[in-house]
Amino acid sequence: MTMPHAAITTELILGGQKSGKSRRAELLARDWLAQSGEHRAVLIATGEAWDDEMRERIARHQRDRALRVPGLQTVEEPRDVAAAVARLSTAHTLVVVDCLTLWLTHWTMPVGAEGMNFEQKQALALDWKAQAAMFLEAVRQSPGPVVLVGNEIGLGVIPLGREVRAFVDALGTLNQQVAQVCPRVTLMAAGLPLTLKETCS
Repeated sequence: MTMPHAAITTELILGGQKSGKSRRAELLARDWLAQSGEHRAVLIATGEAWDDEMRERIARHQRDRALRVPGLQTVEEPRDVAAAVARLSTAHTLVVVDCLTLWLTHWTMPVGAEGMNFEQKQALALDWKAQAAMFLEAVRQSPGPVVLVGNEIGLGVIPLGREVRAFVDALGTLNQQVAQVCPRVTLMAAGLPLTLKETCS
């Protein structure tokens, strides 16, 4: 995949599984690093290894990233992504968040959530709302580019189960909110980018 010759800016990259969205984020980081010796790039990884398959998947991604973009540093942060973006972003640093979908999962469907009572679930929802607001503000205030990777999962059939439908709705809402604060929004399909939004600076 080759990147278009456009200025690197804050961008939301959406797509399905294996659509090329993470690869696009990596290529943006690679191009950013190549532009100047002063540039840095850091990836905020939101995934957690909750089983053997996920542990192997994370390890494989780490190995692949190290080969494709050797200068891309990784910070693991599954929950407090807003604080991580605010802390790591500088005028010379490109921050990649991969991915928003897992981040939302950690907040709305944490381990043990099935044992929560109604009040605890309500408190969790309020905590997520506050965290999302802080995250959007961190992206708005970021002095350098922030590249955000997320899944588009609302294109298929209506899922069974109230909690699953609520998650699909919550992710769609998050994607819309993030798209509003990003100058560029890209949809990936079959490794190909489709520009949904391009705001001239």
